[in-house]
Amino acid sequence: MGKVKIKKKDTWIDMTPMSDVMVLLLTFFMLTSTFVKQEPVKVNTPGSVSEIKVPENNVLNILVSKDGKIFMSMDKVTDVQGVLANVTGQYGISLTKEEEKKFLDDPMWGVPMNNLKQYLSLEKTEMPQALKAYGIPTDSVPGKTGDEAMSEFQIWVKAAHEQNPDAKIAIKADQGTPYKTVKKIMSELQDMSENRYYLITQYKKTED
Repeated sequence: MGKVKIKKKDTWIDMTPMSDVMVLLLTFFMLTSTFVKQEPVKVNTPGSVSEIKVPENNVLNILVSKDGKIFMSMDKVTDVQGVLANVTGQYGISLTKEEEKKFLDDPMWGVPMNNLKQYLSLEKTEMPQALKAYGIPTDSVPGKTGDEAMSEFQIWVKAAHEQNPDAKIAIKADQGTPYKTVKKIMSELQDMSENRYYLITQYKKTED
């Protein structure tokens, strides 16, 4: 007796719904994600039990390395562009379009004004390593008063608030940063009547 052959049928699965779900998930993550800027130096923040969150927008970030070097950033490129024009104008420094673009492409800035042109003349691949050796000075100009006596740090902060009055200040210091360095930053902010700022820390549920 011959065997009965069962006709095989191809199984077809419609993948369209799965593709739609994947696109929706991808769109959701793209719209809700925030991109963390690359920092010139690694900073290990101290622990804290505080649950206060730092705003994600309109923030002037002040990064303080373990050896006391200061760097800054703002989340809006247009704000950075306005701040740069303000400060370079005060120092009589004229930047080319290429130099300005290099500055704006940097995730953070932190070069003394007398080294700015030299720094921006470097190749882009050399700039991240070179930036680590600098830092914004906090020394006030001796023998002068008023705005002329302000440190470069204060000038940058003032320019940032003139550009964006709603910008909040957030200080991120390493847990090994000398206390006198952090105190110096706070004192300079206080001298400018900047008494409200965030201190970025790592959250701990309980104190060990």
